[in-house]
Amino acid sequence: MIRYILWRIAVMIPTLFMISVLVFTIIELPPGDYFESYIEEMRAIGEKADMQQIDELRARYGFNESEPVRYFHWITGFVQGDFGYSFEYRLPVSEVVGDRLWLTILVSMVTIIMTWLIAFPIGIYSATHQYSWGDYGLTFMGLIGIAVPNFILALILMYFANIWFGTSIGHLMDQQYLGQPMSWAKAKSILEHLWIPVVIIGTAGTAGMVRRVRANLLDELNKQYVMTARAKGLHPFKVLIKYPLRLSLNFFISDIGSVLPTIISGAEITAVVLSLETTGPMLIRALQNQDMYLAGSFLMFLAVLTVIGVLVSDIALAFLDPRIRLQGGRTK
Repeated sequence: MIRYILWRIAVMIPTLFMISVLVFTIIELPPGDYFESYIEEMRAIGEKADMQQIDELRARYGFNESEPVRYFHWITGFVQGDFGYSFEYRLPVSEVVGDRLWLTILVSMVTIIMTWLIAFPIGIYSATHQYSWGDYGLTFMGLIGIAVPNFILALILMYFANIWFGTSIGHLMDQQYLGQPMSWAKAKSILEHLWIPVVIIGTAGTAGMVRRVRANLLDELNKQYVMTARAKGLHPFKVLIKYPLRLSLNFFISDIGSVLPTIISGAEITAVVLSLETTGPMLIRALQNQDMYLAGSFLMFLAVLTVIGVLVSDIALAFLDPRIRLQGGRTK
């Protein structure tokens, strides 16, 4: 196991290097850069950009140098913990991401926990009561949850909340706390607004997980070892928990590789619709404006979390399911 982990960590280095090259290349593909976009934007609104300041920023951050040189400066700084400078926000990337990162983690973690707490009991019930009225009803609700996009659900909730209750849904806190340091009043306001994005974002995830838990558990319940355990007179609950449920969780463990970056990136489109102060809209705007250090560093952070998540899921699967081996070849 230790040798396998060390080998996977060693493989991560060239993998992340190739991802960094790809990320930098894609960000550099559109013509121009942030400064040219900024000049055109200022011209569109009838204002004049400070060309002296722009020339100083170009020289300071190497925009007058070749692309390989700029890539080298960016990636070496990233490895040392210097994520660069956001030209749009006029701040270091670490300061721009700061509060938004913690709010994104809060929303994502609460959503994931709610999804697990709801999806697993419903999925187990549907599998153990196959073709019952409860199974049909829950399946129908799950299909609706999968079919309706999150941003559509957000728009519907915003409309009815305004019509029925006169409430304006948006942001993760009241307007007076935007941009303010954390306090008890601000934390209370965040908790009061938190349930709205959690319900919207968690709907599709819960519905999808219910379907997967049901399908995987049904597959295990129909296997010979379960029938043998029942024939020996074991308690139905013990038969369910000891083997079928554990082995049906393989998909859940393998999803760790995608869950980790999701915790940081959040639901981007839903966040835009609800005007949430999370990292998703910030990333979209950085890509649109070619704010390369902010966008590139954020994408690399997601890549690092994905690679780590895949490693953790592979190791956890080996412990969870004795049929899975970390090396190839046949076993006798």
